[in-house]
Amino acid sequence: MAQERKPIWPQLLMVAATIIWGSSFLIMKQAVDGIPVFYLLAVRFSLGAGLLAVVFAPRWKRMDRATLRGGCVLGLLMEAAYIFQTYGLDGLGPLQGTTPGKNAFFTGIYCVLVPFFSWLLFHKRPDLYNVTAAVLCVAGVGLVSLGGETSLVGGDVLTMLGGVMFALHILAVPRYAEKSDVILLTILQFATMALTSWVGVLFTGETPTQALPPADLLRIGYLAVFATALALLFQNIGQARTPPAAAAVLLSLEAPFGVLFSVLFGNERPTPAMYAGFAVIFFAIILSETKLSFLPWRKKVAKGT
Repeated sequence: MAQERKPIWPQLLMVAATIIWGSSFLIMKQAVDGIPVFYLLAVRFSLGAGLLAVVFAPRWKRMDRATLRGGCVLGLLMEAAYIFQTYGLDGLGPLQGTTPGKNAFFTGIYCVLVPFFSWLLFHKRPDLYNVTAAVLCVAGVGLVSLGGETSLVGGDVLTMLGGVMFALHILAVPRYAEKSDVILLTILQFATMALTSWVGVLFTGETPTQALPPADLLRIGYLAVFATALALLFQNIGQARTPPAAAAVLLSLEAPFGVLFSVLFGNERPTPAMYAGFAVIFFAIILSETKLSFLPWRKKVAKGT
């Protein structure tokens, strides 16, 4: 009997999320020029949580303690990832900030970490295809993002810690989604991130010194509705139905889509290394998703011949 083919819509949702995130890099860069980081995150995730809470109001009757706990854990992991990533870019105290390209690259280490964290925490040993796809994925992100930069600064270490948090978040989503409503988990994740960001606002004392111009309000609206409510909801729904190692590779598309939108609408210029990186990431995704099962010799192995 032929094996039932698994639906691909969860993977398509994650790809859609990475496209939205790629488009948001330029908008986020423009927004942080005039809006303090913690304030921007607080408003962004407050609006995202409020929007989904209203749209999916009937689901609140499914709320239980396990869902509340899961949403809080996911929110804390993602908030930590955002904080490390942001301060890795901007610098913190004596630690020098890194460049956007290196920030994207060192964040992308979650591709390699997820299969091994899954082995360490859940005793799910990665196969050769998982490991190879993860390594290729990081190599591809490096080709796209680094542009020949190889020196290491303190911000790179902070960014790598952010990559660790992203890896743990990727592993946590399917674990909590097994027993909880993934949409409620997402809303609670946003609410937790909003709350911790408002604490950050109080701690730093950084708020806008004047009324925000219409352009910044539009940027916040885009980040809240599309890059938060829609994209992170897509990510969580897709991750809940995708093995973590494969999800990590798919989510790495954020970096090349970010570069693509920078080329189309910013001042970025494509290079041969970028094109090579795109090709390597594409092959990593094919390897992770298919394990080369479409090749004749792989079909024979699958049949036991």
